[in-house]
Formats: sequence, C-alpha cells, structure tokens
Amino acid sequence: ILAGGGVAFNAEPLAPFVDVLLLGDGEACLPPALELLERAKTEAWSRRELLERFTTVPGAYVPSLFAFDGPGRPPRPLKPDYERVDKAVVPDLEALPRGEGAELVGFGQAVHDRLTLEIARGCTRGCRFCHAGMIYRPVRERGLERLDTALTQGVARDGFEEVSFLSLSTGDYSALEGLFERSFEGCRAEQVSISLPSLRVGSVSGRLMQRISSIRRTGVTLAPEAGSQRLRDVINKGVTEEGLIAHVRLLFAHGWQQVKLYFMIGLPTETDADLEAIFELCRKVEDAAGGKGKRLQVTAAVSPFVPKPHTPFQWCEQIGLAEIRRRVDLLRDLFATRKRLKLRWHQPEMSVLEGIFSRGGRELAPVVERAYAKGALFSSWVDELDLDIWLAAMAEEGLDPNTCLAARDPDGPLPWDHLNPGVSKEFLRTEFRRALAGKITPDCRYHACRDCGVCAFQGRTSSLSTLGEAELRPVLVHAAPDRAPDPAAGAQDGTPDEPTPPERSGPNGRPRPPELPEDVTRKDGHYRLWFSKTGPAAWLSTLEMQSVFERSLRRAGVKVSFSKGFHPMPLMSFGRALPVGMQSDAEWVNIFTRRDYTVDDLNIRLASAFPRGVAVTAVERLSMGRKQPQPQFETLRVECSGNAGERAAFRAGWEAFVAAEAFTVIRPTKHGTKAIEARPMVTDVAFEADGVVILRCDWTERYVSPLRLAQSVTPDVPPEVLHVRKLAQGFTPQTGLNASRNSAEA
Repeated sequence: ILAGGGVAFNAEPLAPFVDVLLLGDGEACLPPALELLERAKTEAWSRRELLERFTTVPGAYVPSLFAFDGPGRPPRPLKPDYERVDKAVVPDLEALPRGEGAELVGFGQAVHDRLTLEIARGCTRGCRFCHAGMIYRPVRERGLERLDTALTQGVARDGFEEVSFLSLSTGDYSALEGLFERSFEGCRAEQVSISLPSLRVGSVSGRLMQRISSIRRTGVTLAPEAGSQRLRDVINKGVTEEGLIAHVRLLFAHGWQQVKLYFMIGLPTETDADLEAIFELCRKVEDAAGGKGKRLQVTAAVSPFVPKPHTPFQWCEQIGLAEIRRRVDLLRDLFATRKRLKLRWHQPEMSVLEGIFSRGGRELAPVVERAYAKGALFSSWVDELDLDIWLAAMAEEGLDPNTCLAARDPDGPLPWDHLNPGVSKEFLRTEFRRALAGKITPDCRYHACRDCGVCAFQGRTSSLSTLGEAELRPVLVHAAPDRAPDPAAGAQDGTPDEPTPPERSGPNGRPRPPELPEDVTRKDGHYRLWFSKTGPAAWLSTLEMQSVFERSLRRAGVKVSFSKGFHPMPLMSFGRALPVGMQSDAEWVNIFTRRDYTVDDLNIRLASAFPRGVAVTAVERLSMGRKQPQPQFETLRVECSGNAGERAAFRAGWEAFVAAEAFTVIRPTKHGTKAIEARPMVTDVAFEADGVVILRCDWTERYVSPLRLAQSVTPDVPPEVLHVRKLAQGFTPQTGLNASRNSAEA
C-alpha cells in the first residue's frame, strides 16, 4: 500500500496500515518506486526485502522500519543509516517530460473540471499557518514557451471551457502578464475563460482584470485570513486593508459582483475584537462597490484554525468545539445585520477531528481501526461525520482529545521529526517567536534569505540530501519579471503599474494595427444535430450534456455562437430532457454558429469528437429564427431483462395497462406528490419478444417520464431490470405498430 501527498509529512496515525509513504515531488519518487516494484515481482523478492530496498528510493518512508515507543516519543529508527527521510525534489520543472494537453476529460462535471496548467511550484511568502508553503519549497517556475504550447494543445484537444493557471500563489509567477498576453486572444476566440486561483491581493493589474472580464468571469476568492492588521501581521499574511479594498474596487469596476473572502478563526493571539474586524472588513468590501450591482454579494468563508506539522504554528493550541461554536455564533449575529453579506463556516466537528489527527502520533492508529469497526465511514463528508464515534474510540484507547489539541513544547520531540521537508526546526521556532512578537518576515525572493534550510544559497548547504549543494535559490528562474513587486507587508496597494505592451511591427517596420477580435455573438448558421445517447452516456443529465457538447464542438473546431452578458454561454437548445439512466437513439440539440458550415462539413467534423456513448447521427440546417418546431411523438422500447417470473409480471402489467381506460402515475414534487393521467399519452402498445414492448407516445398535451411510467405499470418488477430506450421521435404520429389500446393479443 503506497501513499503520498502533503499528508505523508505526518501520516503516523496511518503508519500500521501503509507500507510506504512517498514524500515530496511525485516525478522524483514515483518512477523509481514503480521500477522497484517491477523488479520485486520479476525477481520474486520477499516482502521484507522489498521494504528494505525501498529505503533507497528518494523520499520513501517505510513506517515499519521505525519503532513506536509510546505517545510523546518520536519514532525510533530500526535500520542503520535510515534515521531520517528527506523529501524528493525536482530542481528544474522544465526538465520534466510532460504529455502536453493530454488530460483526462470526464463525461460529467468533476471537482476542478478544467484544463489545469501548473505554472509554478512552491511558495516563499512565509504565511505561518500554511503547511503547503513550507513543504513545497523551493519555488520553481515553468517557462513561457512550454506553457504556451501546453495551453494551445490542451484547449484544442480537450475542449475545456476554462483554463486554470495553477500554483500556490499564481500572482507571484514572474511572467504572469506575459503568459496572459500570450494566452488571451486564443482563449477569447474560443470563449475559454482563464482562471487565476490562489491570487494574493494586489498581485494582478487592472489591465489583466479587464482582459479576464472580457471573456467569462469566473469566481473571485481572496484570502485575507484575518480581519485585523495586527492578526495578519502575526500570521505573516502580508495583506493590508488598503490593498484589499483597492483590489476589490478594481473587481467591481470590471463587472464582478460576487466576491468570496477566506478567513480563519482561532488563530494564535486572536481576540473577539479580531472576530469583529472580520465583519467590519467585509462591510468595507461591500461599501467599495459604491452601491452598484443588484446581485452584489460578499461571502465570508470561515474555517477554524488547525495547527499543521512543519509550520511555525505547529506548537500552538487549537480551540475546542465549544469555543469554535461560540466564535461562529458571534460572527453569525454580526452578519445577520447586513443583507448583502453572507457567512459560511466549516463544520466545527470536522475541524476538531482534523485537529486531532493533524498533529497526532502512531497512538491514534488503533482509534482509526476502532472507529471504522463502529461504522465511521466517509467521515470527511459532512452528512456522514459522527464525532461521537471517534471520541468513543479515543476513550476506549485511553486518549484525551483535549491533549491532542493542546499546545506543544517548542523544545520537545514531535511525531514527525524524522520526516524532513527541508525547512529546519530552528527556522520554524524563529518564525514562531516572531509571530508572537507581531513581526513580519518578507518574502526571501525579494529580501534577505532567512536560512530556512531548503536552498543551497550563498554557500549554504541544503538540509535535503536529494537537493545537495545545488545553487538553487527560490528565485524567478525561467522568465524575466514583468514587474518587480515589493511583497513586504503594507507595500501592496492593489493597483500595480500596468506594463506597456510590446509594439508589433508590420511590413516595412511600420506598426501593425491591432487585430479586431472575432465577434463570438455573431450568428451565421443554425443547425439541428440529431444524436444518440447510449451506454455510459445514459447516466448523464441534460445539464451535463451541455458541457459535453460545448467541449466536443470546441474539439471539432465548430465555432459556436455565444450569448452576451456577464457570463456568455454557448447558444445551444436541447430538446425535452431525457430521464437519467434512459438510452436514446433520437435526441437533438439546436446550435447557432458564427460561421456558415455545410451539412457534410459538420458531419465530418463531429464524427469523432464526442465521448463514448454519444454520436451525432444526422445534421439539419434550420432557419435563423430562435423558435423552431419541436417533435411531440416518440417511439419507445421497454425491456425487462429479469428472470422468467419477472418477465411474466412485466407482460401482465402492460396487458393490464392496455386494457385499462385510465392509468394514474404519481410523481413526487417539492410540495408533495402529483397525479398524472398517463393512459391517453400512450397511443399504441406492441408486444414483441419475451419481455419487450414497443410504445407510441403523444406528448402534445402533457408529458410523463417514460422510466416512471414503466415502473408504475410494472410495480412488481425490480427497477434495475427495466430498460427504456427511445427509438424515434417526430413531428407527426408514426404508424406501423400493430397493437391497439384494446388488443392485448397483438
């Protein structure tokens, strides 16, 4: 059992359940780990021999080679020359092989459902609560040429409607303006929005905001983390109130009307005055809109602070459940006074459980097993978490949750001391003392090196054996900066100078006039695409099908027209929603295009652009009017794939339906149930092979879900053996069915 990621830097509560944990960059440790596994299988190594040899893999931590001597004591190494595990590091991201643009595209929407391009790795801002900011050092960047290629290929190949430039602090990428300028025109032509997550206040210019807003506006999230400047200095956030307000004014000026602000409660030295400052800061953000925008919404997302290993706050106390609830209630009362301010908060019970395991040792492993035996499954889901189960398991193991949340001795041992992310314990202690004194530590990329232990800079030796003495300072390594920001606290005003775009030369050295962007709202063609929806695609909702079609049309190079407004959408109009789980050979969607295509051209382009289960079967040219006639008559095939008894019950149900003068289908609604008279809607029924009927339906007056109809007609047949498939639909009644309402024999 292999594990990895940020949790590997303290996975002691999982140590008995995991064979190997990989620390650091996956590109540096996973390939040699897989090669070792291949050799172990080929040469028939014993389990013990395999684990012993894993100690030669960079970043590989084998928990069974460290003994547990009880709570409060660090794990004891059992193998000579294996007392500490250093994380694996890729010094140069540009040297990594990468299948540019070859990302998996899901059928339906998933978390982070977009084309993701990692532009940089690591962060040296030095936020004292931030686990990622410490364990992913040093900062490394990808070059512009490679990112530009990856973006161009990725959009064409995958068809995503959004691109995300990903890093721990995207606004700190040294050539962000240049990257955006390269990407902008191509993305705007395809109406692909550009998302810049993890932005710091003041890290994006007004010019960049204006260009982002000209495509599709994605959500904006800013993270002041604390309401008062005093507390932001304690956590070394480097954000001022003036900078934040200036930043949101730019957002509002460029059309954004919804802003989310992230805060933490329970930070070291926090008082009720700091909590009240959260509300006051949100109120000032609301006022920065100047009363403009009917949809204006400022959301404060509040999470209880959880101390993390390998951070300056790893020794701090975490507030308990009752205190979390008190502080949330204080904020709820304040936010209730402002209509346009919304408060969201992390589940307090979840935060307590996170705190217990965040800094726990191997003594918590039996608790995991006990809680599992008691039914604690999917505890990271809000609706499944039962904290009482975990507390009971801890009590049975003689452990006190308050001890797990308590402050730690800065000079004492910690359960993760044998796992080295590069930052030294002495550096973390120094930062802890500076925090309590309210002193800020500027970013070492622009200011003095603080000797954190990661880099070999100015004659220093890195604490990481996998990095050695390489002269790698976390600086801007692959591209000249577009600007030279001063990230020291208080220096950001949210309105950095806008760079002058380079002059583009035309023939004879004369300046080339700027290219006019394509009008994506133009409508030169209108078509109806008939398609089948079978196999796995049957489980996609109509909403998900909209995403499938937008991406597939983009992959096919079909220029779809878009709406105007705040968030332009492709001009696509689907027919009646097909029930989820039902297959169809005859669905349709109308699309406007900003170019005129022949029917044959569209057929060729769309032949291989869609995922498995979706296939365009015919293309019709329509008039340019938005309102088009819609089919009202459908032919359905209903099949029972069950056993002989279930097939007999299936036939009996449909025979009774044919003989009946009336048949009511009960449909649940938000306000109870609704009865629908369904018998007149089914004009013909034909019995084919054993367990199969063909229905002819007329939805001119009303509609009922065919799946619900089939289940209502055959209530004794398990729904999992009922299969409904649409065979055809049309504008006039179709003939050819031999059955009639009164002739079950047919």
